[in-house]
Amino acid sequence: MSAASTKRLRQAIMPWLITVVLLILWEVLTRASGISPLILPPPSAIGQAMLRYHEVLSQNALQTLFTTIIGFGLALATGILIGLAIGASSEIYSGVYPLLVAFNAVPKVALVPLFVLWCGIGSIPAVLTAFMLSFFPIVVNVATGIATIEPEMEDVMRSLGARRDEILVKVGIPRAMPYLFASLKVSITLAFVGSVISETVASNDGIGFVLMGAAARFEVSLVFAGIVIVAVMAVVAYAICEFLEARMAHWAFRARTQ
Repeated sequence: MSAASTKRLRQAIMPWLITVVLLILWEVLTRASGISPLILPPPSAIGQAMLRYHEVLSQNALQTLFTTIIGFGLALATGILIGLAIGASSEIYSGVYPLLVAFNAVPKVALVPLFVLWCGIGSIPAVLTAFMLSFFPIVVNVATGIATIEPEMEDVMRSLGARRDEILVKVGIPRAMPYLFASLKVSITLAFVGSVISETVASNDGIGFVLMGAAARFEVSLVFAGIVIVAVMAVVAYAICEFLEARMAHWAFRARTQ
């Protein structure tokens, strides 16, 4: 086996190894210290809760995944369009960017009651909350990628007869790809946060709804089981974004060498 293959194997094993070690430490410490399961259940109890409530958790996990993907998709489409406009025009940047900063500063939890008032309890508030949380990183990163085209590159393209829109398409968009994928890996996790936040107060299904019901019944193991499922879905979504980054922006992808 070559050195490169050995290194890739170690990189693939390390996350699983660290996770197993942390779970073992968690199990040992909770049992040795005598901490009540109502405060911090051991991983074994969480696993039992996942098996016991697997139907409820799976159904509600699909609901959370659905609202997250819809909200993230809307944020992706809207964020790319607005990011392109902001990055390509200094006038639009001056007019819109301060509003986006103010928009991002608004606590999204405070908007959930408004979404309920406007749309009622259900999936729409969760979709909107996921959209609100995942929108800003995409806009900022795409705009940054477009706005940081080297002046020398623009001069070369103009000398070759390229129009402004051709420079944007042939240089700006490819340059913005690494920035876009960096934002996607952040935004997809924020979208899960937004969906779960909304489901805790404005839904009759979803993992957030399960968490609130379990907490009210003092089923702490079930609360942790729901958290674990959301975390696993977020990690899988992150890995998908990373896979797409390596395939679609491979020319800018830097392998970790340390």
